[in-house]
Amino acid sequence: MLLAAFALAAGCSRPAGPKAAAAVPVLAAQAAEKTMPVRIEPPPVGHIMPILTVTIRPQIGGLISAVKFQEGQEVKKGDLLFTIDPRPAQATLAHDQVQLENAKIQFDREQKLFADKLISQDEFDTSKSARDTLAATVQADELNLGYCEIRAPIDGRTGGLQFHEGNVVKSPDDVLLTINQIHPIYATFAVPERWLPKIQEQMRQRTLTVTASYENLEGEPPQGDLTFVDNSVDAMTGTIQLKATFLNQRGLLWPGQFVQLALQLEELTNAVVVPAQAVQNGQNSQFVFVVKADKTVESRAVKTSVTVNGETVITTGVRAGETVVTDGQLRLAPGVAVEDKSK
Repeated sequence: MLLAAFALAAGCSRPAGPKAAAAVPVLAAQAAEKTMPVRIEPPPVGHIMPILTVTIRPQIGGLISAVKFQEGQEVKKGDLLFTIDPRPAQATLAHDQVQLENAKIQFDREQKLFADKLISQDEFDTSKSARDTLAATVQADELNLGYCEIRAPIDGRTGGLQFHEGNVVKSPDDVLLTINQIHPIYATFAVPERWLPKIQEQMRQRTLTVTASYENLEGEPPQGDLTFVDNSVDAMTGTIQLKATFLNQRGLLWPGQFVQLALQLEELTNAVVVPAQAVQNGQNSQFVFVVKADKTVESRAVKTSVTVNGETVITTGVRAGETVVTDGQLRLAPGVAVEDKSK
């Protein structure tokens, strides 16, 4: 009986077999197939600039007798902006016109005398020169009289007035006004030089679209066309300067404004995408953890293309419909069992 008790005790104290390891909790997502736009990331910041800026200066000095517009007003090419008191110019023109008439009469008389060889060649030439000089003076006077009306040289929006009605202005030093053309308008921005080959390739095929956005924008963001690529890369920053042209019909873009720009280069159709956080960087390549049917994971090397809005395009390594781990990779190794907590 004593021996049987010892045998029973020995059997009860025998060590148990190895326990199965607990599944590691992770978050996971399925790889999907979709059309992905290829955009420059991160989105570049653009600076809005007018297509044209014209500084208005008087071409004749005098008293401003009238201002024909309101500050900040939209004007068309040819619209009257300022009137400079024309009376001094009119008086000068009238005086020189009388002088010209006298010079013409004198020349006609001298011409007859020269034909009859009663005066010398020098006297005839002097008379002709006096007539021609006064004719040129009258033409200049007529121009000066025209300069008394200052008209808009371009379509655009006026800025602040520097001189008001009643002020005396000096030509050509005084700046009366600045006009900015804002329909259309430019957005200038810089992108890393690594994007240059792709931009050039796509521009040879089609016009590239640029979308502008900013805080508190209401409605659809303005869209424009990429119209300029600079002829050199900035050696200091490693970027190249670009310009996009926006019609700006709604006037949403304003000179001096900063905006975020999305430059779409192309669209990838039937692309396999995964959440960007699923892609890990290894010593030799990027990889993801793929969840197999038996709820264990395998490490799989992948090649990636672009990342847009938190999704990365996988060119090789993962098929659409496969499940990849998006969080919890630090505790994983090939063959480890996982439990998907995202469900």
